[in-house]
Amino acid sequence: MPSPVKFPGLSKVDQDRVEEVGIDLGMTNRCGSYLQMDQDIVQSECSQQGIEVLSFKKAMEKYDGMKEYTWQAVSPEKDDITRYVAAQKEPKGYVIIAHKGSNNILPIQACLYLGREEIQHVHNIIVAEEGAELHIISGCTSGAHVGKGGAHYGISEFFVRKDAKISFTMIHNWSENIEVFPRSASIVEDNGVFLSNYVCMQPVKKIQMYPTATLKGVNSVARFSSVVISTPGSYMDLGSRAILEGVGASAELITRAITKGGTIISRGHINGKTAGTRGHLECKGLILKDGVIYAIPEIEGSVVGTELSHEAAVGKLARDEIEYLMSRGLDEDEATATIIRGFLDVKIAGLPEALQRQIDASIDVAEKAGF
Repeated sequence: MPSPVKFPGLSKVDQDRVEEVGIDLGMTNRCGSYLQMDQDIVQSECSQQGIEVLSFKKAMEKYDGMKEYTWQAVSPEKDDITRYVAAQKEPKGYVIIAHKGSNNILPIQACLYLGREEIQHVHNIIVAEEGAELHIISGCTSGAHVGKGGAHYGISEFFVRKDAKISFTMIHNWSENIEVFPRSASIVEDNGVFLSNYVCMQPVKKIQMYPTATLKGVNSVARFSSVVISTPGSYMDLGSRAILEGVGASAELITRAITKGGTIISRGHINGKTAGTRGHLECKGLILKDGVIYAIPEIEGSVVGTELSHEAAVGKLARDEIEYLMSRGLDEDEATATIIRGFLDVKIAGLPEALQRQIDASIDVAEKAGF
C-alpha cells in the first residue's frame, strides 16, 4: 500500500476540502496517488504491479519524451490555454500508464490543489495499453480562504488501446474566485472503453471545458456523464463531444444540470462519420432559482447507417410531485431534497463501485449544504 498522504502546511479545513473531492488521505482504498500543491509535487507513487504513476518530468526522462503520446490527442495550438501550457519550460502534471494486461481493482487518486499560485498548470497523460484496465479519481480543489483570484489550466490526454478500458472520475470543488480551463481529449482503439464522469456542485467563478473522444477503433465505446450545480456568480460553459470513426463505435453523453442562480451552457456533439455507429445525447436541466440553463445538443451524421439521437429538457420542480411526497409523510424541504437527489442520481454502466460511491458521496456533501 502507498504511504499515507501528507499535505505540508494544510489546515484541517482544507484537508476536509481535499477529502470532499475523493482524496483518501489514509490511502486505505487507493493503490496509487499523485498530489500536486500549486506547482509542487507532493506525492507520485503506485503499488499496483504493471501500473506506473509518474510526474510528467520523470515520465519524459524515462520514456524518451513520450513522443508517442505528448500533444497527440490535444493540439498545443488549440487555444491560448494550450499554448500557455506548451510554452512552460518545466511542465508539471502526471503520467499514468497501465501496461499491457494490468488492472487496478483499487483506484488511483490524483489531487490538484491550488493555494498560493495565481495560475496552476498541468499536463497529464493517461495510457491503458492493450488489454489493460485503469480506474482513476481526480479531485481538484482550492484553499477555502483563497482571497485573490486564481486559475487552473489542465491538459489531459487519454489513450485507450485495443481491448483496454479507462474510467476517469473528476470531482471539482473550487471557490468563487477561481477560473478553470480543462482541455482534454481521448483516443479509443478497437473494443476500447472510455468512461468519463464529471461532478461540480460547489461555487466556482468560471469553468470552460469541452472534452472530446475520438472513437477510432471497431466497437469502441465512450460514455460521458456530468452532474453540475451553478450558484449565483458561477459561469459554467461545459459539455462533451464524441467522434464516431470506427465501425460499431458508440457513444452516450448524459448531463444533469441545476441552476441556483448561476449560468450553465451545456454543450453536446456527436458526429457519426461511419456506417454502423450509434450515439445518444441527453441533457436535463432544473431551475431552482432564477438563472440560465442553455442546452446546445448537436448530432451530425454524414453517412448512411449511423444512428444518432438527442434529448434536451429544462424545467422546474413539479409541484404535484412535491405534494405527493408530502402526502406520504415528508415535509416540503424533505420532499424537495428527495426529488433533487433523484434528479442527480446518475448511475454509470460499467463504472467500478468505488468510483460510483465517490460520485454519490459528492452529492451527499452538496445535499447537506442545501444544494
